[in-house]
Amino acid sequence: MTLIKIKRVYEDPEPTDGYRVLVDRLWPRGMKKEHLKYDAWEKGITPSSELRKWFHENPIGNWESFSAMYRKELETSEAVQDFLTKIKSYETITLLYASKEPVRNHARILQQFLETHLGES
Repeated sequence: MTLIKIKRVYEDPEPTDGYRVLVDRLWPRGMKKEHLKYDAWEKGITPSSELRKWFHENPIGNWESFSAMYRKELETSEAVQDFLTKIKSYETITLLYASKEPVRNHARILQQFLETHLGES
């Protein structure tokens, strides 16, 4: 079973991170490309631009609806199905995100989604 971890892009990489995947649609603010150690940038499994912008208008008030809408996007995404197939061979995957918010961020929703769907296969 693949272990799925999440981590801010600004934290130092560790050998235990395994396969490191950037899961933000936009490049992290203030981060030079040569400084971020990542194996893949998966824009296709991030919230749609419209959903992301709507969520950021009111992160606390929109959190529950955002979570449900993002899960719905994940369920119908071919990119997510491809990603699930791709990561099955790795022992550890670390999802990298830029948000300062450790709880209300899409990486946590994505982590739960991937864990659930990896367990089904």
